[in-house]
Amino acid sequence: MSEENSTLQPDLEDCQRRIGYQFHDPSFLSAALQHASGVSHRLASNERMEFLGDAILGFAVCEQLYQQYPDYLEGDMTKIKSVVVSRDTCAIVAEKLGLPEFLMLGKGMAADPEIPRSVVAAALESLIAAIYLDGGIEPAHQFVVKHMAPEIEETVSGEFRGNYKSQLQHFAQREHGQTPSYNLLDEKGPDHSKCFKIAAQVASQLFAPAWGRSKKESEQRAAHNAINELAGKPLPYPTDNLFDEE
Repeated sequence: MSEENSTLQPDLEDCQRRIGYQFHDPSFLSAALQHASGVSHRLASNERMEFLGDAILGFAVCEQLYQQYPDYLEGDMTKIKSVVVSRDTCAIVAEKLGLPEFLMLGKGMAADPEIPRSVVAAALESLIAAIYLDGGIEPAHQFVVKHMAPEIEETVSGEFRGNYKSQLQHFAQREHGQTPSYNLLDEKGPDHSKCFKIAAQVASQLFAPAWGRSKKESEQRAAHNAINELAGKPLPYPTDNLFDEE
């Protein structure tokens, strides 16, 4: 260990129990936990492993999204992936695993009670690389899926909850192989304060229209009407009500 490092070597056995993976060569784990602040040369830090782990993480998340959500468009999957592999999400997962307490840091950083989230996130990516280098792609992939699957589901739920246009689009793609269209049926009011009546259509099925104060709002409401109509539920935006709030 560099003399710049003020911390003791971490308990690698405890770390392996926490992460749920037993290394054949624990030196890979030790290298993944070594931050640049604690070494005399950056090549001795976990930065190269972070680079490799980032690519493995991205691949595993993309494959999981592709397999788990066959009716999602490329743009949808890209949005979800960007959240799941982000610094914030990686830091959250790393903290759940307890990685911060095993990191080997330099004196200045070790004295700070709060480790930067970028450092914590990088440790997760380095750990993924360490598992890959030690055991190959299969255990690395399994590790990513195990710990990122809940983050994927949470992101998907947050991304599409209340986004009825996306929900209707997924239905239309899955059932009809096409995207919905939105038909402007009527508009009222002066130019500076117009209201628009729009109906969603999927294939030959035209759904109950909805009014809104902008075309964007009207389309979202029309999609909500369509989703409820498909589910046999009451319409959230009755056709004749111009000012029903969401």
